[in-house]
Amino acid sequence: MLKSAAFGLAMIAGLLLHETDAQAAPKTAITVGMAIEPAGLDPTVAAPVAIGQVTWQNIFEGLTTIDKAGKVQPQLAESWQISPDGLTYTFKLRQGVTFHNGVAFDSSVAKFSIDRARGADSVNPQKRYFASIDTIETPDASTLVLRLKQPAGSLLYWLGWPSSSIVEPKSAADNKTTPVGTGPFRFVNWAKGSKVDLAKNPDYWNKGVPVKLDTAAFRFISDPQAQAAALKAGDVDAFPEFGAPELIKSFEGDKRLTTVIGNTELKVVAGMNNTRKPFSDRRVRQALMMAVDRATVIEGAWSGFGTPIGSHYTPNDRGYRDLTGVYPYDAGKAKALLAEAGYPNGFTFTIKAPQMAYAQRTSQVLQAMFAEIGVTMNIETTEFPAKWVADVLKAADYDMTIVAHAEPMDIDIYARDPYYFNYRNPAFNDLLKKVEATSDPAEQEKLYGEAQTILADDVPALYLFVMPKLGVWDGKVKGLWENEPIPSNVLTDVHWEE
Repeated sequence: MLKSAAFGLAMIAGLLLHETDAQAAPKTAITVGMAIEPAGLDPTVAAPVAIGQVTWQNIFEGLTTIDKAGKVQPQLAESWQISPDGLTYTFKLRQGVTFHNGVAFDSSVAKFSIDRARGADSVNPQKRYFASIDTIETPDASTLVLRLKQPAGSLLYWLGWPSSSIVEPKSAADNKTTPVGTGPFRFVNWAKGSKVDLAKNPDYWNKGVPVKLDTAAFRFISDPQAQAAALKAGDVDAFPEFGAPELIKSFEGDKRLTTVIGNTELKVVAGMNNTRKPFSDRRVRQALMMAVDRATVIEGAWSGFGTPIGSHYTPNDRGYRDLTGVYPYDAGKAKALLAEAGYPNGFTFTIKAPQMAYAQRTSQVLQAMFAEIGVTMNIETTEFPAKWVADVLKAADYDMTIVAHAEPMDIDIYARDPYYFNYRNPAFNDLLKKVEATSDPAEQEKLYGEAQTILADDVPALYLFVMPKLGVWDGKVKGLWENEPIPSNVLTDVHWEE
């Protein structure tokens, strides 16, 4: 009997020890929440940032990469040399790298990826970034040579973007639905309307990065209340971009969840069709800018979270100038300028506003402000991304719209022709050409400052505010980026605290 009792106690002790060990073992799975589900999973063929937020640095990698401080770092290219005239880039590629399907990465694959991005039939969202490349040479499997038509001072930075991801030739056509890359995670499954599942890549080339997650899921929840409920219930471990600033206070006192406020590149601007009356008159655009009280916009649209901007640039970017004082809020001056432009009684127009909360709320605040100067703005909710991309981005069929431009250092979009603003200014375009012609950081910053000033004065768009990165996640989750120099959810260093 004593033996039996002793055996029973030993069994209980064993069970307790087993449970303690299980509890002590760190988790190796994470569920990350996102507000917007991507329409596809190939960042090299479509622009929406949600694609890269799932795949960039998780599934796909580039010749270079952008780190969490916004700096260019080597990746599939371990080093490079630039000729004195800035026209030849010679990359030494990493050896021993394989794609998730077992195909080896080499210079021919890198050449294929860049040729695919810059080709005549390319749909790459940043195709213009490859326009400076004249020829591509592959003298051996580990050497790639890019010969340029003219200097491209930002080329190494551009090569780190999601749109510059290196893809495997045979699987490239299917990357929209079954992405294959070289990254630390492999694609497992996409349950449309619900989530994307990833699993650790056991053959990941970078042995210096101890990937601690075995699995990761990106779960798509558009409703802010549902986002908050999922976090509080533990159904979602992290929401790196929580979509409801008005609910941030509801997490106060929660011992499990932590709130992190960081920086982003999300520039909220109300773009105008610069070739459509009355927005073709610069005085009208300037008047509308003076009708806007940015502080009130930020409070009404994003619960006071945000930084006002006076041009298409963020305080994180090199060469930033605070130009919010160029056309500060002054309803009286705005009305006078409208009258000078021939609209003493104002005018009526429509804003095509995506369904996202920030766009809807900002539109409502602007609507009230414009009414103060006699301008009537009707709000037309436009489904994002499909309808907005078709009507605004591609067809430029709109008066005014509002969107958060997420790409870093994208002031060059005003030099694109065509682009949905329909803004054309040769002096501005020349400045952007000069930026690329020099690799001197100080000179580039000076030129970027001049470009910002031109936009602040011309007002091709109403420059409103930069959205912060409002992250809410389990306090034991470590390694998520607190700031966002590039839209992403990089999981490489993410782990649970032991």
